Amino acid sequence: MHGLSGKAILVTGSSTGIGYAMAERLVAEGARVLIHGRDEAEIDAAVARLGTATSGFAGDLAEPDTAQELVDATIAAFGRIDGLVNNAGIYPRGVLGETTAAFFDHVFAINTRAPLLCAEAATRAFRAQGSGGAIVTVGSINAWCGLATLTVYSMSKGALMTMTRNMADALGAERIRVNQLNVGWTWTANEDATQRKEGKPAGWEKSVPKRSAPTGRIMQPEEIAAHTAFWLSDESAPVSGQIYEVEQFPVIGRN
Repeated sequence: MHGLSGKAILVTGSSTGIGYAMAERLVAEGARVLIHGRDEAEIDAAVARLGTATSGFAGDLAEPDTAQELVDATIAAFGRIDGLVNNAGIYPRGVLGETTAAFFDHVFAINTRAPLLCAEAATRAFRAQGSGGAIVTVGSINAWCGLATLTVYSMSKGALMTMTRNMADALGAERIRVNQLNVGWTWTANEDATQRKEGKPAGWEKSVPKRSAPTGRIMQPEEIAAHTAFWLSDESAPVSGQIYEVEQFPVIGRN
Protein backbone atom coordinates (compact mmCIF):
# COMPACT_ATOMS: atom_id res chain seq x y z
CA MET A 1 0.00 0.00 0.00
CA HIS A 2 1.22 3.48 -0.88
CA GLY A 3 -0.31 5.82 1.71
CA LEU A 4 -3.18 7.30 -0.29
CA SER A 5 -5.70 7.18 2.54
CA GLY A 6 -8.06 10.15 2.45
CA LYS A 7 -6.58 11.70 -0.68
CA ALA A 8 -9.03 13.02 -3.29
CA ILE A 9 -7.99 12.09 -6.81
CA LEU A 10 -9.43 12.86 -10.24
CA VAL A 11 -8.88 10.13 -12.84
CA THR A 12 -9.96 11.06 -16.35
CA GLY A 13 -11.33 8.30 -18.54
CA SER A 14 -11.95 6.06 -15.55
CA SER A 15 -15.38 4.56 -16.18
CA THR A 16 -13.82 1.65 -18.12
CA GLY A 17 -10.49 0.11 -19.10
CA ILE A 18 -7.15 1.10 -17.60
CA GLY A 19 -8.69 4.16 -15.94
CA TYR A 20 -11.24 2.00 -14.13
CA ALA A 21 -8.46 -0.31 -12.91
CA MET A 22 -6.63 2.77 -11.63
CA ALA A 23 -9.71 3.99 -9.78
CA GLU A 24 -10.25 0.53 -8.29
CA ARG A 25 -6.66 0.38 -7.02
CA LEU A 26 -6.77 3.90 -5.60
CA VAL A 27 -10.03 3.20 -3.73
CA ALA A 28 -8.50 -0.01 -2.36
CA GLU A 29 -5.65 2.11 -0.99
CA GLY A 30 -8.04 4.47 0.79
CA ALA A 31 -8.37 7.28 -1.74
CA ARG A 32 -11.54 9.01 -2.85
CA VAL A 33 -11.86 9.10 -6.62
CA LEU A 34 -13.84 11.09 -9.14
CA ILE A 35 -14.87 8.75 -11.95
CA HIS A 36 -14.98 10.42 -15.34
CA GLY A 37 -16.23 9.28 -18.73
CA ARG A 38 -18.59 10.28 -21.49
CA ASP A 39 -21.29 7.64 -20.95
CA GLU A 40 -23.54 8.26 -17.94
CA ALA A 41 -24.53 4.59 -17.67
CA GLU A 42 -20.88 3.47 -17.60
CA ILE A 43 -20.06 6.07 -14.95
CA ASP A 44 -23.03 5.07 -12.80
CA ALA A 45 -22.06 1.40 -13.06
CA ALA A 46 -18.46 2.15 -12.08
CA VAL A 47 -19.53 4.23 -9.09
CA ALA A 48 -21.96 1.49 -8.00
CA ARG A 49 -19.18 -1.12 -8.13
CA LEU A 50 -16.54 1.00 -6.40
CA GLY A 51 -18.79 2.39 -3.70
CA THR A 52 -19.17 5.52 -1.62
CA ALA A 53 -15.52 6.58 -1.93
CA THR A 54 -16.30 7.59 -5.50
CA SER A 55 -18.36 10.16 -7.33
CA GLY A 56 -19.04 10.49 -11.05
CA PHE A 57 -18.93 13.20 -13.69
CA ALA A 58 -19.67 13.00 -17.41
CA GLY A 59 -17.87 15.32 -19.78
CA ASP A 60 -16.29 15.49 -23.21
CA LEU A 61 -12.60 16.41 -22.98
CA ALA A 62 -12.71 17.66 -26.57
CA GLU A 63 -14.52 20.64 -25.01
CA PRO A 64 -12.04 23.03 -23.32
CA ASP A 65 -14.32 23.85 -20.37
CA THR A 66 -14.52 20.21 -19.26
CA ALA A 67 -11.12 20.29 -17.55
CA GLN A 68 -12.12 22.97 -15.04
CA GLU A 69 -15.52 21.35 -14.57
CA LEU A 70 -13.84 18.07 -13.60
CA VAL A 71 -11.60 19.68 -11.01
CA ASP A 72 -14.57 21.63 -9.63
CA ALA A 73 -16.61 18.41 -9.45
CA THR A 74 -13.81 16.69 -7.52
CA ILE A 75 -13.69 19.49 -4.97
CA ALA A 76 -17.48 19.58 -4.74
CA ALA A 77 -17.58 15.83 -4.04
CA PHE A 78 -14.66 15.54 -1.62
CA GLY A 79 -13.88 19.05 -0.39
CA ARG A 80 -10.43 19.13 -1.99
CA ILE A 81 -8.21 17.64 -4.68
CA ASP A 82 -4.84 16.02 -3.99
CA GLY A 83 -4.07 14.27 -7.25
CA LEU A 84 -4.84 14.17 -10.95
CA VAL A 85 -4.40 11.28 -13.36
CA ASN A 86 -4.52 12.38 -16.98
CA ASN A 87 -5.57 9.00 -18.33
CA ALA A 88 -8.23 9.69 -20.97
CA GLY A 89 -7.08 9.41 -24.56
CA ILE A 90 -7.94 8.14 -28.01
CA TYR A 91 -5.81 6.20 -30.48
CA PRO A 92 -7.46 6.18 -33.89
CA ARG A 93 -5.47 4.69 -36.76
CA GLY A 94 -4.36 6.90 -39.61
CA VAL A 95 -2.63 6.61 -42.97
CA LEU A 96 0.44 8.66 -43.83
CA GLY A 97 -0.38 10.88 -46.77
CA GLU A 98 -4.04 11.10 -45.79
CA THR A 99 -3.91 13.02 -42.49
CA THR A 100 -6.47 15.82 -42.33
CA ALA A 101 -6.42 18.93 -40.17
CA ALA A 102 -9.67 17.84 -38.54
CA PHE A 103 -8.21 14.45 -37.58
CA PHE A 104 -5.09 16.08 -36.15
CA ASP A 105 -7.05 18.69 -34.19
CA HIS A 106 -9.39 16.09 -32.68
CA VAL A 107 -6.58 13.80 -31.49
CA PHE A 108 -4.56 16.68 -30.05
CA ALA A 109 -7.61 18.24 -28.39
CA ILE A 110 -8.22 15.09 -26.33
CA ASN A 111 -4.73 13.64 -25.96
CA THR A 112 -2.66 16.81 -25.48
CA ARG A 113 -4.72 19.93 -24.86
CA ALA A 114 -7.06 18.28 -22.32
CA PRO A 115 -4.23 16.96 -20.11
CA LEU A 116 -2.66 20.42 -20.10
CA LEU A 117 -5.94 22.13 -19.20
CA CYS A 118 -6.67 19.53 -16.50
CA ALA A 119 -3.17 19.96 -15.07
CA GLU A 120 -3.54 23.74 -15.04
CA ALA A 121 -6.95 23.53 -13.35
CA ALA A 122 -5.55 21.13 -10.76
CA THR A 123 -2.55 23.42 -10.21
CA ARG A 124 -4.85 26.36 -9.50
CA ALA A 125 -6.70 24.23 -6.96
CA PHE A 126 -3.48 22.99 -5.31
CA ARG A 127 -2.32 26.58 -4.98
CA ALA A 128 -5.64 27.70 -3.52
CA GLN A 129 -5.42 24.91 -0.95
CA GLY A 130 -1.75 25.59 -0.24
CA SER A 131 -1.32 21.85 -0.30
CA GLY A 132 0.97 20.78 -3.09
CA GLY A 133 -0.25 17.87 -5.17
CA ALA A 134 0.61 15.10 -7.62
CA ILE A 135 -0.12 14.88 -11.32
CA VAL A 136 0.40 11.64 -13.24
CA THR A 137 -0.06 11.76 -16.99
CA VAL A 138 -0.51 8.60 -19.00
CA GLY A 139 1.65 8.71 -22.09
CA SER A 140 2.63 5.90 -24.41
CA ILE A 141 5.72 4.04 -25.48
CA ASN A 142 4.70 5.23 -28.96
CA ALA A 143 5.79 8.72 -27.91
CA TRP A 144 9.36 7.76 -28.85
CA CYS A 145 8.42 6.91 -32.45
CA GLY A 146 5.29 4.78 -32.96
CA LEU A 147 3.77 2.84 -35.80
CA ALA A 148 3.11 4.37 -39.21
CA THR A 149 -0.60 4.06 -38.50
CA LEU A 150 -0.23 6.04 -35.25
CA THR A 151 1.75 9.09 -36.36
CA VAL A 152 -0.60 11.74 -34.95
CA TYR A 153 -1.27 9.70 -31.80
CA SER A 154 2.48 9.30 -31.24
CA MET A 155 3.00 13.03 -31.74
CA SER A 156 0.27 13.81 -29.21
CA LYS A 157 1.96 11.64 -26.60
CA GLY A 158 5.41 12.99 -27.40
CA ALA A 159 4.19 16.49 -26.62
CA LEU A 160 3.09 15.30 -23.19
CA MET A 161 6.69 14.41 -22.32
CA THR A 162 7.71 18.03 -22.83
CA MET A 163 4.68 19.19 -20.85
CA THR A 164 5.55 16.88 -17.96
CA ARG A 165 9.16 18.03 -17.71
CA ASN A 166 8.24 21.70 -18.17
CA MET A 167 5.55 21.70 -15.50
CA ALA A 168 7.64 19.70 -13.06
CA ASP A 169 10.50 22.15 -13.46
CA ALA A 170 8.18 25.12 -12.96
CA LEU A 171 6.15 23.76 -10.04
CA GLY A 172 8.65 21.81 -7.94
CA ALA A 173 9.15 24.59 -5.40
CA GLU A 174 5.40 24.55 -4.77
CA ARG A 175 5.52 20.83 -3.93
CA ILE A 176 3.46 20.02 -7.03
CA ARG A 177 4.93 16.92 -8.62
CA VAL A 178 4.36 16.03 -12.27
CA ASN A 179 5.36 12.64 -13.69
CA GLN A 180 4.43 10.58 -16.72
CA LEU A 181 3.88 6.88 -17.35
CA ASN A 182 4.80 5.87 -20.89
CA VAL A 183 2.64 2.78 -20.99
CA GLY A 184 3.39 -0.15 -23.27
CA TRP A 185 1.03 -2.64 -24.86
CA THR A 186 -1.83 -3.28 -22.43
CA TRP A 187 -5.04 -5.27 -22.74
CA THR A 188 -8.36 -3.40 -22.69
CA ALA A 189 -11.72 -4.15 -24.24
CA ASN A 190 -11.05 -1.43 -26.83
CA GLU A 191 -7.62 -2.84 -27.69
CA ASP A 192 -9.13 -6.32 -27.96
CA ALA A 193 -11.77 -5.01 -30.37
CA THR A 194 -9.09 -3.25 -32.44
CA GLN A 195 -6.89 -6.34 -32.67
CA ARG A 196 -9.83 -8.65 -33.42
CA LYS A 197 -10.89 -6.29 -36.21
CA GLU A 198 -7.37 -6.58 -37.62
CA GLY A 199 -7.63 -10.38 -37.68
CA LYS A 200 -6.31 -11.56 -34.31
CA PRO A 201 -8.05 -14.63 -32.77
CA ALA A 202 -9.71 -14.70 -29.35
CA GLY A 203 -7.12 -14.90 -26.58
CA TRP A 204 -4.40 -13.28 -28.72
CA GLU A 205 -3.22 -11.20 -25.76
CA LYS A 206 -1.91 -14.29 -23.95
CA SER A 207 0.26 -15.47 -26.81
CA VAL A 208 2.14 -12.67 -28.54
CA PRO A 209 5.60 -12.68 -30.16
CA LYS A 210 8.34 -12.36 -27.54
CA ARG A 211 9.81 -9.53 -29.58
CA SER A 212 6.69 -7.53 -28.68
CA ALA A 213 6.30 -8.91 -25.14
CA PRO A 214 9.19 -10.91 -23.62
CA THR A 215 6.83 -12.59 -21.14
CA GLY A 216 4.67 -13.88 -23.99
CA ARG A 217 1.69 -11.78 -22.90
CA ILE A 218 0.81 -8.11 -22.88
CA MET A 219 0.24 -6.18 -19.68
CA GLN A 220 -3.02 -6.00 -17.77
CA PRO A 221 -4.77 -2.81 -16.56
CA GLU A 222 -4.26 -3.67 -12.89
CA GLU A 223 -0.50 -3.79 -13.46
CA ILE A 224 -0.55 -0.25 -14.82
CA ALA A 225 -2.75 0.81 -11.90
CA ALA A 226 -0.12 -0.27 -9.38
CA HIS A 227 2.43 2.09 -10.92
CA THR A 228 -0.11 4.90 -10.92
CA ALA A 229 -0.74 4.49 -7.19
CA PHE A 230 2.98 4.72 -6.46
CA TRP A 231 3.53 7.91 -8.48
CA LEU A 232 0.51 9.59 -6.86
CA SER A 233 1.63 8.70 -3.37
CA ASP A 234 4.11 10.38 -1.07
CA GLU A 235 6.30 7.27 -1.38
CA SER A 236 7.52 8.53 -4.75
CA ALA A 237 8.22 12.03 -3.42
CA PRO A 238 10.13 14.24 -3.99
CA VAL A 239 10.77 12.79 -7.46
CA SER A 240 9.23 14.85 -10.26
CA GLY A 241 9.60 15.42 -13.99
CA GLN A 242 10.19 11.76 -14.76
CA ILE A 243 9.08 9.82 -17.83
CA TYR A 244 8.65 6.32 -16.42
CA GLU A 245 8.47 3.59 -19.03
CA VAL A 246 5.90 0.99 -17.99
CA GLU A 247 7.17 -1.63 -20.38
CA GLN A 248 8.61 -5.15 -20.41
CA PHE A 249 11.88 -4.20 -22.09
CA PRO A 250 14.35 -1.31 -22.27
CA VAL A 251 13.38 1.15 -24.95
CA ILE A 252 16.95 2.33 -25.53
CA GLY A 253 19.70 -0.20 -26.03
CA ARG A 254 17.40 -3.13 -26.63
CA ASN A 255 19.22 -6.14 -28.07
